[in-house]
Amino acid sequence: MLGGAQGRTASLRAGVHPHQPSETSERMQLETTGVMSAVSITFEWAGVACIIGGFLLAVFSAGRLAMAGQRAEAYNSMRSVFGRAVLLGLEILVAADLIRTVAVQPTLQNLAVLGMLVVIRTFLSWSLDVELEGVWPWRKRELGLCEGKSTGS
Repeated sequence: MLGGAQGRTASLRAGVHPHQPSETSERMQLETTGVMSAVSITFEWAGVACIIGGFLLAVFSAGRLAMAGQRAEAYNSMRSVFGRAVLLGLEILVAADLIRTVAVQPTLQNLAVLGMLVVIRTFLSWSLDVELEGVWPWRKRELGLCEGKSTGS
């Protein structure tokens, strides 16, 4: 193994520039990109599966209530269960976009697209949350609507 200046001189004679990535590092980067791309796609499928599964669960739940003659409760159950599934699905899809942008294709254009998607999905999430809960997310604590917090004494 050559050290210091001798190693750099030998590398330059062999046609390898010391600041150029080697074949091994390029191969590792391609493999990492491929793995992260697969992880991103898996998250996308999980987000879609969450939304579809939530829809099916909501239909089943609402159907049981409707068959029992509780039509108003069936409608509310359908909206609540499906709305929460959509919220969770959107969160998972944001994670997929984040993984893809940061680990797979970190370009300024993709970063700008990610920013717009996060803003749009955050707005959708807040809108759905307000629709389901009847209050803005940041007002829940002051109104005593936070999960795990007792409202009575």
